[in-house]
Amino acid sequence: MISVLIAEDQSMVRAGFRALIEAEPDLTVAGEAADGREAVELALATRPDVVLMDIRMPEMDGLEAARRIAGEPGMRETRILVLTTFELDEYVFGALRAGASGFLLKGGEPAELLAAIRIVAAGDALLAPSVTRRLIEAYAERPPVERPQIAGLDDLTPRELEVLGLVAEGLTA
Repeated sequence: MISVLIAEDQSMVRAGFRALIEAEPDLTVAGEAADGREAVELALATRPDVVLMDIRMPEMDGLEAARRIAGEPGMRETRILVLTTFELDEYVFGALRAGASGFLLKGGEPAELLAAIRIVAAGDALLAPSVTRRLIEAYAERPPVERPQIAGLDDLTPRELEVLGLVAEGLTA
């Protein structure tokens, strides 16, 4: 059973998420928070598998709440799935930096949300397709990183290079 904490300031939206989640046999609602501060408190108290986190909330925004939850040593198994109506790059990057495992837009289909909950609960990451496209474009536009040449590598024998590669992989014997 996957436990889900819903952090959303709009009560009708929270109720919709609750109904959607509770209709699934493998999902349960661990609690509901109406603001970021309450989300942090409930997450620490209930230790859900997934936190559905709205970004724009009173008291403390969802990014700060996600940062605090993800930063707690005892919360490493809790995954954060950020939901927002705003497709802003600053929100996407902020969510990822805060420790979110997923980023979805609220305009998607209910089945997409349920699938996303299961995906992040399993330890995988997920981004809305439009967000993924923009991240790929931003990455592709970055200049390539120049790698410094390390003196002496050209002088190593093929066997020495092989041993060096194995050491780099963490092998010791």
